[in-house]
Amino acid sequence: MTEQSNMTGPAGKDESTAEKKTNPWLKGLLEYGPIALFFIAYLRLKEQSFDIAGTSYDGFIVVTAGFVPLMILSTLALWKLTGKLSKMQVLTLVLIVVFGGLSVWFNDERFFKMKPTLIYLIFGGLLGFGLLRGQSYLRVVMSEMMPLTEEGWMILTRRLCAFFLALAVANEVIWRSLDTETWVYFKTFGLTVAMFVFFMSQAKLFQLHGVEEAEAED
Repeated sequence: MTEQSNMTGPAGKDESTAEKKTNPWLKGLLEYGPIALFFIAYLRLKEQSFDIAGTSYDGFIVVTAGFVPLMILSTLALWKLTGKLSKMQVLTLVLIVVFGGLSVWFNDERFFKMKPTLIYLIFGGLLGFGLLRGQSYLRVVMSEMMPLTEEGWMILTRRLCAFFLALAVANEVIWRSLDTETWVYFKTFGLTVAMFVFFMSQAKLFQLHGVEEAEAED
């Protein structure tokens, strides 16, 4: 028996890495609160211009400058409360800091608008790479949330890979061809609704390939 298995608690899970229990409302507030504040702040400041150190910044850039540290603080608070951050959360935060910082530094909103494209390309690319190897990387990060058969994971991974790539294309088309306000609405609501609709549309897959938790652990 390995050292890791000796540290496993009665429920069969590593207690040292188990996610701390926290209020789901508070967790949701930390995850989605910064996005909501970004949207509200943009609506209030979108028509304004700010002269800072001799440089003129529009409302979008100023809101982005506030959004980056807010995301850092909320992510750190989420980690403190839950004791855990997913790789996707860490990657998303890194890209927000990098592309948000570039937008503010160069006073160019295009960097921040490109961020969702890169995020979805990375996620879709990683899933696609796993599929080429005959593996479902999605299972690694989501197996505890929804136990599925091996076939079910492969089907869901293929669909989600295609979905992520479609979102990347959609983001590029919208920010390049439409105005900033339309993109903000798409970023705040469109992507969230699209993700919700996608997983709701997989209900039949979950029903056909779902397994009991005890069976999944075996």
